[in-house]
Amino acid sequence: MRLKFLLIITAIVVGTFVGEAEDIAYLRTTKKIIRMDEAEAPYWAIQIIALKHPPGVASFFQAVDVAREYVCTDGFVRYAVGQYNSYEEAKSNLDYFKNLGYDQAFVVNTAEYNMENEESSFTASNKKIDPSKTYTVQLSAFRFPVYLSHFENLDNVMEFRMKDKIFRYCVGEFPGTDAREELQKIKELGYKGAFLVELDNYLPFQIE
Repeated sequence: MRLKFLLIITAIVVGTFVGEAEDIAYLRTTKKIIRMDEAEAPYWAIQIIALKHPPGVASFFQAVDVAREYVCTDGFVRYAVGQYNSYEEAKSNLDYFKNLGYDQAFVVNTAEYNMENEESSFTASNKKIDPSKTYTVQLSAFRFPVYLSHFENLDNVMEFRMKDKIFRYCVGEFPGTDAREELQKIKELGYKGAFLVELDNYLPFQIE
């Protein structure tokens, strides 16, 4: 009798997981979840969640029309909604999604996502390196600040708090002529998700 009970419970649990997996697949098929191979303009969006694995509960997306799925090199799968031409436009819609129950939602620039299938993460924003500009290497980004000692083998890490309230950590100041080479050196130190950004765009937001 006990064995029969366990088999019934197992069947229910497995059936639930299979059903949810099928539901997620259906959402992708019907384009309610769109897997993104690269960031597309307009880049400003609202991230509703970041997970180590794709969600198993399709009902999480019930309240949104379309969620875009980004598989990133830091091991997280990120889901964003909306496409906006500016930070301010995205920000004005943030409360709407929070009121739907997406408490972790915040404004992002999807061009800064470092995605798994990119030949170079810097190309996510469809920009080429300008030899006349100065670049820095972004190591990571967090919703909350971390100690600079978090970054092993690197000195003089810079901390920036951008308009989207995300803390970004960068290292180095390199002319465009040397930027790719310096990026590769930092990746070889273990920062596989590192990418290049224009330093001038970050300097106004540097935390001293």
